[in-house]
This record gives sequence, structure tokens and C-alpha cells, in this order.
Amino acid sequence: MISFFEASLKHLSIHHTGNKLVEEYYKLSDAPLKIEDELLGNLLMQYFLKPFEKVNEVYHLYHPNDNLNLNEVYHFVHEIFENNALFHEDSQQLAKHLYEVANHPKIKSGELYVAYFEKVQIEGEQLDVIGIFKSENKDTYLKVYPEQDGFGMSYEQEAISINKLDKGCLIFNTNVEEGYKVVVIDQTKSNNESAVYWKDEFLKLRVRNDSYNQTNNVLGVYKNFVTQKLDDEYEISKADKIDLLNRSMKYFKEKETFDIEEFGQEVIGNDEGIESFKNFKKSYEQEFDSPIADSFEIAEAAVKKQARVYKTVLKLDKNFHIYIHGNKELIEKGYDDDKSMNFYKVYFREEE
Repeated sequence: MISFFEASLKHLSIHHTGNKLVEEYYKLSDAPLKIEDELLGNLLMQYFLKPFEKVNEVYHLYHPNDNLNLNEVYHFVHEIFENNALFHEDSQQLAKHLYEVANHPKIKSGELYVAYFEKVQIEGEQLDVIGIFKSENKDTYLKVYPEQDGFGMSYEQEAISINKLDKGCLIFNTNVEEGYKVVVIDQTKSNNESAVYWKDEFLKLRVRNDSYNQTNNVLGVYKNFVTQKLDDEYEISKADKIDLLNRSMKYFKEKETFDIEEFGQEVIGNDEGIESFKNFKKSYEQEFDSPIADSFEIAEAAVKKQARVYKTVLKLDKNFHIYIHGNKELIEKGYDDDKSMNFYKVYFREEE
């Protein structure tokens, strides 16, 4: 989706931001970095841009008051796109803004990089891009080098791996009135309380409501409906839940478009269950202010992403795992009175 085979790095400024809550401070550089080493420039391009090659979800910058100019990142990025001479000055303002929102004790200090790229491609369009990146985690590297008749060894502490971008975003100079096109990376674990500050507090992002997002949302909502909501309304076995998940994934892999009526009949197949799913979907839309159309084009990339988290495994105590990929009628559940234990009976034609 994003390619940079013709891209070039035009400007780069580096600052350091600490955690305001624990009384760390920020340090701003006086001028942009001059990159005269071609190899260093290539390494930086790899470090900054390569992690975005497989990113599919596109966001917009926004503000809760619907006034984009109140979004600090939008304001400074817009100034840079309008006047490149303001690049370094506005990169300093971005660093100050990041420092102001670092109000969680688990937020790590680190270097903030603000970069200006030319000719980065997204969705077939080649554009200027402002990249904002933060490195938080450092590594120790060993160096081996020839020395006399053998080899010597040294090390470098607090070094940055070009293969581990901690946080980053690319803001493309298009769709200005909607808050630009933005793609984002954050390697902080989603259950970490400090994870929200990069996307929600610093950037203030809202996901674009395209076919990728629609597909991703429906599959996610349906998975939660099957795994959480159904238990409140029906007595349903885990094997039946897995069958419902398998049928939904089959639908999305085989169809080009989603239609909620067709989906309900082919996958759920029960009028009461269909109505319950529609109500569950409506509750999600209201809670997260994220409308999902009743029909849309299915995005293959979103299906692949959700397929990785759809569980098709029955875990039985600590002894067995049963992987269910196909016909649910070939597995039966029962109870053995003599052993006082549940059991599954599995039918098959040949063993592999």
C-alpha cells in the first residue's frame, strides 16, 4: 500500500523529549541535521519508512470540537507544507507538544525525529510526506573487527536498531480539509496504559471509514458477538461458536461485497440470532461513533488481518487441543456418567 522506491529525505530535525510527569525535560536542537553520508541517508530511509510497507489502516487528524486548527499536529504540519522554511521551527513545536502530553509514569523518554520526504506513494498517489518518529528502546551492539593476526571486539551501548521503530506516523499532503491521510505505528502493547498517548493525545487520530475499516470492524464486531454476547442469550457450545466463526471467515474470503441480509442468512441462519447481531452491531456503532454500512466492498487485507486472531481451537483441560476447520457435524459432544467427564467424538475418514 505504501512504497518509497523513489522517495528522498529532504529535511530531518532531531530533538529529545522526556516524561513531564516525572520531571524529565526536553532538549531541542538548534538546526536541522545535515546528512552528507549517503549510506546514513539510506539507513534512515529504511528505519523510518520500511515499517509502513504493510500498514493498511489509514487515519485522519481530527479534533473533538471539529475544528482541525485546534489539533496541534495538524496546525504545525499544515504550516510546514505551506512553507518549508518553517520546518525546523515547527519541528521544535511538535517536540514541545509531545512533551506536554507525556503525562503517564510509564511513558519513556527518547529522541523525536521530524522528517520531510518527497515522492512517497500511498494508494497510487505520489506525495510529499511529513514523518514524526520516536525512539524509546535502546540496545547494546557488539562490534567485531580485524586486528593484527585475528579479531578484536568492542561494544556500543544505548544504540538504536534500524529494524525496531518504536513509534511513528506518516502524514501525506492530501485530503487537507479532512485532516490529511495518516498512517501510524506504535509498538507499545495495546494493554499498556501509556499506549494511548501517541495516537489519542499527541496525534488525535480518527480512522478513515473506508472498505478496509468497514471489513475490519464487521469481523471484529461479529467475533465479539459470537464469543461474548451469544452466551447471554443462548446455551451454545464452544464447537458451535467456532463453527459460526469459521462460516463468517469463509463468507468474507469467498465474497467480493458484504451484505448484512445475505450474511445473516448464510452465516447465522437464524432469524432471532440475525436480529441479535444487528442490535449488537448498532450498539457498537453508537458506543464508538463508528458507523458500519449494511453493504460494502470487502477488503482482502482486512480479512487476512482478522483471520490471524479468529480462534478455531477447542482447548480441553491441559491434555488436548482440537482444531476445527470444517464441518461441525463431524464432531459431537457428550457426557460420560461413569467417568463424570465431558467428551468429544470426532469422525474422520483417514489419519494423516
